[in-house]
Amino acid sequence: MQPKRVQKVAGIYIHIPFCKRRCNYCAFYSSTLYNMQEKYVDALCREIVERKEYLNEEAIETIYFGGGTPSTLTIAQLQRICSTVYATYRISENPEVTIECNPDDLTEEFLSVLRTMPFNRISMGIQSFNDIQLKRLGRRHNAEKARQAVKNAREAGFLNISIDLIFALPGSTAEEWQNDLESAIELKPDHISAYNLMYEEGTPLYRALQRGDFRELSEEENVKQFEMLIENIKKAGYRHYEISNFAMPGKESRHNSSYWNGTPYLGCGAAAHSYNGTSRQWNIADIKEYIKGIENGEHNCEIEHLSEGERYNDTILTRLRTADGIPLEWMKERFSARLNAYMLRAAGKEIALGNLKEENGHLSLTEKGIFISDAVIRELIYV
Repeated sequence: MQPKRVQKVAGIYIHIPFCKRRCNYCAFYSSTLYNMQEKYVDALCREIVERKEYLNEEAIETIYFGGGTPSTLTIAQLQRICSTVYATYRISENPEVTIECNPDDLTEEFLSVLRTMPFNRISMGIQSFNDIQLKRLGRRHNAEKARQAVKNAREAGFLNISIDLIFALPGSTAEEWQNDLESAIELKPDHISAYNLMYEEGTPLYRALQRGDFRELSEEENVKQFEMLIENIKKAGYRHYEISNFAMPGKESRHNSSYWNGTPYLGCGAAAHSYNGTSRQWNIADIKEYIKGIENGEHNCEIEHLSEGERYNDTILTRLRTADGIPLEWMKERFSARLNAYMLRAAGKEIALGNLKEENGHLSLTEKGIFISDAVIRELIYV
């Protein structure tokens, strides 16, 4: 009798780099070249087909349309991309298929058509319910449109809705952040991602900060808002399953979790990243050059082959961010005795300080350690 084949799973990330306008804080690759959309979709679909072998015929468990703003594509373009993926890959029986959307794109008409497609999860970039802050961030929607978008998605039949928030906004007070949290919880999304605002050099928000247009929050104020985030959202019944992510039971992001647990994924589109367990690669971050390369039969990308030490560091950086942490037996199977010994020595010091804990064969951050996670993780990085 042949041994039963263990089914492996993988994910596909599809990058849609178009935005109606750039947000003032965003440093991700995006473009307002809407005249390139159709050519871009042509190239994207061709790449999806041509890179089929990258995932070794593993079943596709998650598909994620990110950006940019995927909801700026036409319905016909979204349908074409979905059809290409489903015709090319072996899709699992119950895939998670996510599309990132701007709230003002989620009209009743648009959502009703999305429901006829494979999408079963919507990720919505709300960021704040404060109209002054939304204007400062360069967002297209206001608070009322954000609330209406969530309502529209529910009424359209979407049972898995995620919203993004940003804390430590310019000059924001604890009271303003509390209002954002209460407004978010009131909408009862299935998933909430909340990120600390970063002032990325070269962005309009960074330049405004340098001009002195507003005050950057102190480290103490940042920590206070993070404490408020955890307290409010956990009290509402959400599980804090990753440093920046909270979910109702069973609604954790399967796609993002694949990044943290080392599941292989294929990234298609300009600036998209891929990972297969031994190497990572990223496509050129230029729409015109990306399209030109695909049309000429060339894959314009950079590839980095990972040493054991680099794979170990990736594992520490990602898994230690999660509530489940690092499974110690799994680490023994995956890495050398030398690296495991290094990890346990470093972890022992952090356990003694109360920043890490070892429970049920897993190494994870304590409630105290979450607040200084970057520093704790650095202690376990192999140099």
